[in-house]
Amino acid sequence: MKNTMIPLSEMPDASRQAVRTLFTDIDDTVTTEGRLLSTAYDAMERLQDAGRQVILVTGRPAGWCDHMARMWPVDGVVGENGAFYFRYDHHNRTMERHYARPAEQRLNDRERLNVLAERILAEVPGCAIASDQAYREADLAIDFCEDVPALPDDQVNLIAQMFEDVGATAKISSIHVNGWFGAYDKLSMSKILMQRSFGRDLEAEREICVYAGDSPNDSPMFKWFPLSVGVANVRDFEGRLDGEPSYVTQGRAGAGFTELVDFLLSQD
Repeated sequence: MKNTMIPLSEMPDASRQAVRTLFTDIDDTVTTEGRLLSTAYDAMERLQDAGRQVILVTGRPAGWCDHMARMWPVDGVVGENGAFYFRYDHHNRTMERHYARPAEQRLNDRERLNVLAERILAEVPGCAIASDQAYREADLAIDFCEDVPALPDDQVNLIAQMFEDVGATAKISSIHVNGWFGAYDKLSMSKILMQRSFGRDLEAEREICVYAGDSPNDSPMFKWFPLSVGVANVRDFEGRLDGEPSYVTQGRAGAGFTELVDFLLSQD
């Protein structure tokens, strides 16, 4: 079992210098208190300019991911916790889209999730349908602290349990409980993106990749990537992570993300 939560500064120079791709969560990893600050945006741009890939891996919806794939300095976006990836080809002005489940199945899933949404709202006072739900194609996001007063942990866990009771997968982020039907996740779609879009085998290349995140739904990625990094606010979830990051930044949220990029690009 790997040692975890080591300060980022202790990552070996050889590992740091070998990194070619940064996979990163968005909310509370790249963003700070719900905002994308110029320092974090600039960090992504600098990493791309240095010839490194930037792949966003998020629970955010398809509508947002389309925008980010087109307009942010990134090489691809895995969205809705692995339901799809989008990659925009700026040279040919085309959007590459790939989904884990076919359109008809997603429509059936939506009907089941709509029924479940009514139950969750009725049985867990204080939660709400996430404000970005209208832009989603595959999952249901229940807000427990983004635009509503924060719910206690037992109520958040109850929401997740209600998804699982009907055979859905549930993941808890720093702001939402996301649930969906289907055997996919962030990691499986990240592998598909790398193979289909870049002809690269992520299994063979994970030693030259970094994953950055901040919350329990990042645990599978933290466990799988040897060079996984939590921004400092990941410590808020100590004891509740199925897998911890190998390294942790000093800065929280976007400041920690910028710290990570500075470290990867450092020359000493």
